[in-house]
Amino acid sequence: MGRSRPSTTTAPSTDWGEAAVWRWQGLVVHWRWVGDRRHPPLLLVHGFAAGSGHWRHNAPALADAGWCVYALDLVGFGASSQPAAAPGRTLDNRLWARQLQAFLEQVVQAPAVLIGHSLGGLVALSCAVYFPTWVRGVVAAPLPDPALLAASAAIRRETPCWRRLKRWTVRLLCRLLPLELIVPLLAHSPLLGLGIQSAYLLPVLDDLALHRLIALPARRPGAARALRAMSVGMALRPHGATAPALLQRLRQPLLLLWGRDDRLVPARVAEQCRAVRPELPLVLLEQAGHCPHDEQPGAFHQAVLPWLAALR
Repeated sequence: MGRSRPSTTTAPSTDWGEAAVWRWQGLVVHWRWVGDRRHPPLLLVHGFAAGSGHWRHNAPALADAGWCVYALDLVGFGASSQPAAAPGRTLDNRLWARQLQAFLEQVVQAPAVLIGHSLGGLVALSCAVYFPTWVRGVVAAPLPDPALLAASAAIRRETPCWRRLKRWTVRLLCRLLPLELIVPLLAHSPLLGLGIQSAYLLPVLDDLALHRLIALPARRPGAARALRAMSVGMALRPHGATAPALLQRLRQPLLLLWGRDDRLVPARVAEQCRAVRPELPLVLLEQAGHCPHDEQPGAFHQAVLPWLAALR
């Protein structure tokens, strides 16, 4: 397996493939695709704070392997709309799962294999559970969820009193946080680069394309309101929308893939996933942090492509 990250001077642009816009529930969704439309579809789902451009090292290679590769910007991220919370629109993995299903139905027009990075792995898992006829299989690289760190993956029932207190506390804290000041400040400061570096094992501070991919959406006017909406939405999800419950319901094939040196979501979380579903295959990539697909694309493809071939 490859151990060196591609040079930043020769790395593919984050503007890979053909780009387009799709409108869903009054929102603008940015998406990309590359490959032969006659080939089986593969949908890439980015992680928190990223966008479809984060698959810059992977989409062309997957297309060369015989897949028609799609990727979209989840609502609230990338170049897609950055809405606030509204009645009937809670920004959490359930809404993003509905976004994926509608995209598969209206744009791809066929079931697909989903590959998700970090938050995208949770969204892909959610889509597979809620809309099983549209998902052939899932790769989660990795699969984060605070619920996986609980002492037991068994279903925990919260009392109505505790749910009300939790809801009130989360909303109060998110309302009090001056995100309209914090988000633009971070987006224009060197702290953003340090935050990006924390997701990687190898140095990426000189990767200007990666920095722009993260910084530009954070500098948009709706970034703070979208962050507040998704913070509340994700914190107040019902147990059925958490990874342990979703793993129990999953019926499609799932491949877990982790960077061995992931500092944000340590590899021990993978064992919590396997405590729920012991039969799940797990691949640990050496010399990789939280973004194994971008940091070690060669090793990532060596792990994923045989698994994908088996699905075909």
